[in-house]
Amino acid sequence: MEAVAFRDALAQFESAGAVILGISPDTVEAEKKFADKFNLPFRLLADTDHRVAEAYGVWGEKSLYGRKYMGVDRTTFLIGPDGRIRSIFRKVKVDGHADEVLTAMSEAETAQ
Repeated sequence: MEAVAFRDALAQFESAGAVILGISPDTVEAEKKFADKFNLPFRLLADTDHRVAEAYGVWGEKSLYGRKYMGVDRTTFLIGPDGRIRSIFRKVKVDGHADEVLTAMSEAETAQ
């Protein structure tokens, strides 16, 4: 649902000069299947060794039904043209998230 929302709002992101990247620990093959299934026009990156997730502090212990495992905390980073992180959205709630990011982009642009 989250990827589809970003797909559907892609024109708004592009008109604001944004580039959307999705990153997950899935394989390149799994990323391709996912992108094809949902007709995603943006790049999905495979972080199979978790280096990017660890560098951004989003790889850690999770729990589901009392079972502990390692995984990615769903997080969105808004990175400015200068490469600096402008906003971090942790524990993302999918519904309305693309709009939330668009709003944050607008506010970041206004603040400059």
